[in-house]
Amino acid sequence: MTDALLARPLEGTLFRFATAGSVDDGKSTLVGRLLHDSKAILADQLDSVTRTSVERGFGGETGGIDFALLTDGLRAEREQGITIDVAYRYFATGRRSFILADCPGHVQYTRNMVTGATTADAVVVLIDARNGVLEQTRRHLSVVQLLRVPHIIVAVNKIDLLDYDEAAFDRVAAAVRVVTDELGIDAVHVIPVSALAGDNVVDRSVNTPWYDGPSLLELLETLPLIDEAESALEAFRLPVQLVIRPQGAVAVAPEDADSYRDYRAYAGQVASGTVRVGDRVSVVPGGGSTVVTGIDFAGVDLETAIAPQSVALRLRDDLDIARGAVIVASDRVPELKKDLTVALFWLDPRPLRPGARVLAKFGTSTVQASLATLLGRRNLDTLALETADALEINDIGHANIRLASALPAQAYATNRRAGAFLVIHPQDGATLAAGIVIADPSESDTTTDLETTIPTNTDITESAA
Repeated sequence: MTDALLARPLEGTLFRFATAGSVDDGKSTLVGRLLHDSKAILADQLDSVTRTSVERGFGGETGGIDFALLTDGLRAEREQGITIDVAYRYFATGRRSFILADCPGHVQYTRNMVTGATTADAVVVLIDARNGVLEQTRRHLSVVQLLRVPHIIVAVNKIDLLDYDEAAFDRVAAAVRVVTDELGIDAVHVIPVSALAGDNVVDRSVNTPWYDGPSLLELLETLPLIDEAESALEAFRLPVQLVIRPQGAVAVAPEDADSYRDYRAYAGQVASGTVRVGDRVSVVPGGGSTVVTGIDFAGVDLETAIAPQSVALRLRDDLDIARGAVIVASDRVPELKKDLTVALFWLDPRPLRPGARVLAKFGTSTVQASLATLLGRRNLDTLALETADALEINDIGHANIRLASALPAQAYATNRRAGAFLVIHPQDGATLAAGIVIADPSESDTTTDLETTIPTNTDITESAA
């Protein structure tokens, strides 16, 4: 199965990518141009957008089409000329099918950009060639590095407004590589484009003879699905989402009645690796070990399941397994951990301070947690980690946290699924932060005890007593 996955041709594969950029960098126009030039717009939608564009006096070389209207669907987006919510678009070429997440550029909606980039195979970061690298550009690049997005593409837009000047493009590309080097991003693709005129978006442009690389669409069609291949090679993990056990009277054949009543399976999405009928697996927490006797997938029996399939596993022995448990390969049982060093992207207006009590959601498991130590906040100008007393909205920081219950968390660099989590407010259920596990803290004696009940106040900034 693994060999077949690695040898799978590009044709027909599904590729997820997200777009991000600062306000007025032309991101919505780029997405609209990409959809239009790849023939992914329905005729009636194109007619509607063309009429609206003409009514608003939009014209010029584009033939009266405001490409941003193809993606900015909310009324508030059209009125303000900004993207507010993540807009998902689906299109296909002769080589691939795509899911595009068009993310907001305004700093106020950076949390939405995190949402769109979480499951992306690639992120396209847009830069206005006239402005170069901005603080929001640094923030977006920090996010994609934090989320370990496999491929990063920087589209230097509005190159037509600089008369397709090679030297201007080279200056922006050099500034981009300074930032990516500081962030430890190994490879980045930089492309000169004009979303308005269509240069190097779908087809290579004659206006940039000094650029010999692929167009944006050509690059998206040929980038490898690294994440899927890596996930297949990782150790098997399935976080249990639901225990399936039929209840009540049902119409079954008499000879099948006993087996139906005895049916029990554990459903969830394979987070990583591969599982086969006959494999020995273990359950964490708990430590029980058993053998997989069946794999059910939409009413079909499978011999093998691979990430990211959603399946139900039947096991030989009756073990104490509930939602939140993780079924893993017995020969690679992960260590249970309470103390973790993490990176946090803070998404809530309420600041985070040491001692705050929160909930941490790893996969299907949610446990109480406490912020033991705030190690620092990233300066988005210098990208250095600086000391800080709190994390404010859209800050990226490092911290030591302690979980009330030990979980099989792993470093995000080792396993994206096992190392990613959400921070949730214990009273109102708001998502406070997206986080990844960096490592175990070198010292755990600074952590606080979570054996007491979470306070009932709604101020997450108040230190635990």
